[in-house]
Amino acid sequence: MKSDSQLQHDVLDELEWEPSIDQADIGVAVTDGVVTLSGFVKCYPQKMAAEKATRRVAGVKALAEEIKVRFASDPKTADHEIARRILDMFSWNVSIPDDKIAVKVEHGWVTLSGTVDWYYQSDEARKVAGKVNGVVGVSNLIELHKLPTSGDVKDRIVAAIKRNADLDAASVTVFTDGGKVTLGGKVRAWNERQIAESAAWAAPGVTRVEDNIVVV
Repeated sequence: MKSDSQLQHDVLDELEWEPSIDQADIGVAVTDGVVTLSGFVKCYPQKMAAEKATRRVAGVKALAEEIKVRFASDPKTADHEIARRILDMFSWNVSIPDDKIAVKVEHGWVTLSGTVDWYYQSDEARKVAGKVNGVVGVSNLIELHKLPTSGDVKDRIVAAIKRNADLDAASVTVFTDGGKVTLGGKVRAWNERQIAESAAWAAPGVTRVEDNIVVV
């Protein structure tokens, strides 16, 4: 008597052997000899061919057929296709270290995990994943590497603010507590406030920015 894993292997082999079937998007699960086919095919004859191919495999006790027909013009929104598209977009984006981020998709909901060096890398990955067709939500569980000292974070932020010609560095105060940065002071316009906040987020190890800068 075949085990479920052996039966699953045999069904996959039979689907691959059948020339009338494109089995790339067909999933096979087996429980106590009952085979469940899921996924997508490009036409109804392929759906029927997959069913026939499965039934002729020795050891199949019953078949649950959940394959859907999807035409070439239909949107590609299966979980594995969403994940593949996200990975492709990550590889094209120089701001995202795709080798450090793992992607999981379940019923259209994306979970990102891994560890990166900078907050903007995590935030960019979240934004890119959310733009993919078929995504219903994103859980960003990406972590940052070990935080530098608070003093180092503060020095980098202050230096970045001083380098910006559009912002009076003396008018902005910076306080750090681990990965948290609190900005204070007064500026003349909203864009100056945004410049200071962007400088804070750009520092390595920053996980939270509390912007208390007042526009006067």
